[in-house]
Amino acid sequence: MTRDNFLFAIIGILLGFIVGFMLHGVMSERDAERAAASTTQRQQQLPPDHPPIGTDGSTESSANSQQSMEQVQQTIGRARSNPKDFDAQVAAASLEYQIGQFDEAIKFLLTANQLKPDNYDVLVSLGTANMDAEHWDAAEKWFKAAQVKNPKDVRVAASMAFVSLQKGDVKNAERNIAAFEKLAPDSADLANFKKKLDELKSGQSK
Repeated sequence: MTRDNFLFAIIGILLGFIVGFMLHGVMSERDAERAAASTTQRQQQLPPDHPPIGTDGSTESSANSQQSMEQVQQTIGRARSNPKDFDAQVAAASLEYQIGQFDEAIKFLLTANQLKPDNYDVLVSLGTANMDAEHWDAAEKWFKAAQVKNPKDVRVAASMAFVSLQKGDVKNAERNIAAFEKLAPDSADLANFKKKLDELKSGQSK
């Protein structure tokens, strides 16, 4: 191979690396944009102040990005081996929730609730996990229990409005939206709630 041909070959290889790197960057950026769009769409369907959830409910969520699978398994195993350990139940429930295993999270939260029936955070978490699992009646039950203890929690009020709308319960939706409006009159979510309520009423009148 002549010196000139050798230089052309080197230049060709370098250009190949550069183009490949640029294409990889563009594809990665597009993947990130699609993931962000997916997350945004799901969050828009949830009430305000809802805990962040994974983009697709898979195990590649924020929990696994911060802890190794071994640590996750140890936390869950500790909760199962120590059913009377309240903190272990809550920790396991939190991990299960973050990876989208809502029904598993509910099991640990129910155990925690048996240990400390008056714990407010567990009541709210039970409502949230059931809501995300689309167990509307159960979600309503736990949110109501939480409201008895703290009727001024805006998050719970918004969740109650959201759940009643998902159930198609116009009467309760009207009451829950009105209660939410009193607590957060300037919330941007009010318009969405009221729009959904109008759609329910329109559907019933047909």
